[in-house]
Amino acid sequence: MAAVPLSGAKTYSIAAIPADGIGAEVVDAGISVLRVLSRTLGTFGIEFENYDWSSERYKKTGQYMPDDALDQLRKHDAILFGAVGAPDVPDHISLWGLRLAICQPLQQYANVRPTRILPGTQSPLRRCGPGDLDWVIVRENSEGEYAGQGGRSHVGQAWETATEVSIFTRHGITRIMRFAFEVAQKRPRKLLTVVSKSNAQRNGMVLWDEVATEVGQEYPDVTVDKMLVDAMTVRMVEKPKSLDTIVATNLHADILSDLAAALAGSIGIAPTSNLDPTRQNPSMFEPIHGSAFDITGKGIANPVATFWTAVEMLAWLGEQEASEKLMKAIEKVCESGITTCDLGGTATTKQVTEAVIREIGEASG
Repeated sequence: MAAVPLSGAKTYSIAAIPADGIGAEVVDAGISVLRVLSRTLGTFGIEFENYDWSSERYKKTGQYMPDDALDQLRKHDAILFGAVGAPDVPDHISLWGLRLAICQPLQQYANVRPTRILPGTQSPLRRCGPGDLDWVIVRENSEGEYAGQGGRSHVGQAWETATEVSIFTRHGITRIMRFAFEVAQKRPRKLLTVVSKSNAQRNGMVLWDEVATEVGQEYPDVTVDKMLVDAMTVRMVEKPKSLDTIVATNLHADILSDLAAALAGSIGIAPTSNLDPTRQNPSMFEPIHGSAFDITGKGIANPVATFWTAVEMLAWLGEQEASEKLMKAIEKVCESGITTCDLGGTATTKQVTEAVIREIGEASG
């Protein structure tokens, strides 16, 4: 019989925002697994409140979210997000209308993306197996190239001009560097690679480098190296074992983390945490695969990224036992060969979800 939460155990309130495409499919799968995990362990409760903020809502109302959306989110302990984007809505409208409209005002300035090769899966890299690629990419998530500063003038004229201004502040760089050093400090190798492009971007990125050096003096036990972003792509492919914790700007880490997921086997396994390390606001957890309208409704979306995202969410909430138990269940299922087509398998979303649920139950038996 499944356990029930012990008297006095904390019950967590989670805002679920499935949004677009396969978002609904994988968020539903994640909720199912989290509910079973909570009942099985009996050490915590979990409740979900669903929000229909999506491109469909935007097309009907002109808004992705209501005016009081942030106030609604602040009452929750965390946010579980699916994916945003639709073929008939410009990408900059959907991104700024929903995801960035949550991350930026809620000061979720630390985006964390762990990447490794799961048991039973393969990297497209030759001679790269589990343990050879084990990274955490820390992405500055509040300013930089995605600060939203700039504009357009003389629209439609031959001299039409568009500016996209990157914003780098000492405050923003310092807090993300401290966060990245602390992540590196807690990992066995204590190695941090600072990614930059200061040879070409001589203002913001030079400040980025300078602050990284200053903050690094506070962490003498962490080994630091620096890579230009273009050279970093080569190193990730050719020498994956030479990397561990990586910190990069909003744009650079956005690109590098997708490459990392592909090198680990599939973007369908990649989790993300959008964290407010001050814990003044709820943090948001999301798989990074996108809305994937080409497979929406086919029942073949990989739910592993959402399950791994849930692992990160549980750890952030302080439920370490549950986090570790779910991660072990994911690894066991992948190792057994029950995987979706992006990982070379034939299983459906439902079959992978059921397999993880079975593993949770068997591990508790």
